[in-house]
Amino acid sequence: MEYLLTIPGTLPNLNDYIAAERTNRHKGAKMKADSGKIVAAAIRQCLRGVRIEKTVYMEYTWYEPNKRRDKDNVSSFGRKVIQDSLVDAGILKDDGWKHVVGFSDRFEVDKDNPRIEVLIKEIK
Repeated sequence: MEYLLTIPGTLPNLNDYIAAERTNRHKGAKMKADSGKIVAAAIRQCLRGVRIEKTVYMEYTWYEPNKRRDKDNVSSFGRKVIQDSLVDAGILKDDGWKHVVGFSDRFEVDKDNPRIEVLIKEIK
């Protein structure tokens, strides 16, 4: 089976998170928590009642409003927040090696509708 999670807008990038952590560790924790709330709301809307028992492969498509942010910074922090949120919501049992065999990232520009689409594919 495949499941699509769509998260509206963008999440902070890795540089934003590092800067927040360097300023004050509580500021970094708040940024991660706030981002987690955004993802959790999208999970409730897109994946209501879904529980995945099988191993998954995740395909991320990052629709940015422009090309200003580096791709690696966009995806690094975002994947961490998204996968942690999927575990917290009970969609995935865990996000370790046994449960997530891998992931890929694609990047597009959509200035009118920035978003993150995560296609979760059950493997076995």
